[in-house]
Amino acid sequence: MTRGPHFSDSQAALFDLDEAPVQPVPDTKVLPSYIKDHRARLRERFMIGGADALPDYELLELVLFRAIPRRDVKPLARQLLSLFGDFNGVLSAPVSRLAEIKGVGDAVVTELKIVEAAAHRLAQSKVLKKPVVSSWDALLSYCQTAMAHGDVEQFRVLYLDRKNVLIADEAQGKGTVDHVPVYPREVVKRALELNATALILVHNHPSGDPTPSGADIEMTEQIREAGEVLGITLHDHLVIGKSRELSFRAEGLL
Repeated sequence: MTRGPHFSDSQAALFDLDEAPVQPVPDTKVLPSYIKDHRARLRERFMIGGADALPDYELLELVLFRAIPRRDVKPLARQLLSLFGDFNGVLSAPVSRLAEIKGVGDAVVTELKIVEAAAHRLAQSKVLKKPVVSSWDALLSYCQTAMAHGDVEQFRVLYLDRKNVLIADEAQGKGTVDHVPVYPREVVKRALELNATALILVHNHPSGDPTPSGADIEMTEQIREAGEVLGITLHDHLVIGKSRELSFRAEGLL
């Protein structure tokens, strides 16, 4: 029997080229030598010195090279940084906002979101299955990477075992710019399913100010009380702002 086309057949081709498939561009069928040389030098500097050797706009250029193979991407890189603040802000920008920018098509959005997802996975790998006490700084870094630039509130629960090892990191839901619905019963129920004995709550404030609201404090107390009945300890609640985080435990709110 002859096998028809399969999804996997197209995947290997994605990695055959150093850059994204060339799309015809009027009057620019050949990549100008100055752009070609610039790209080669930039890649070389990155391979020798790593990310620290490049400012944000040049690191962003490297990401854009694959999506835009026939054009100078420096102006677009600078424009994106101007609009979204920094490299992390560009990667975390909502797809709807990115799509409004001239020169940003599906290929650019895809490349940015692939890098963002990879950054989240890498940061998460440094804390998952590890004791939170010994990886606290990495945990804070992960929370900042995953949530600091979100445009709506997101609520996550970190589930710990008896040795305070992080056994699960789960998003409970997304809300609006200043509210996300959280159900204490569901949080505690999931802890029982995972055989977790402790929790760390995490949510972001898109405004950038991590100061907890009255609703944040009330919800935290509800989860603490619900867990206490079943022997589940609430270690902390972290509120993630744009540039810093606030700990309920450190602030005496828990």
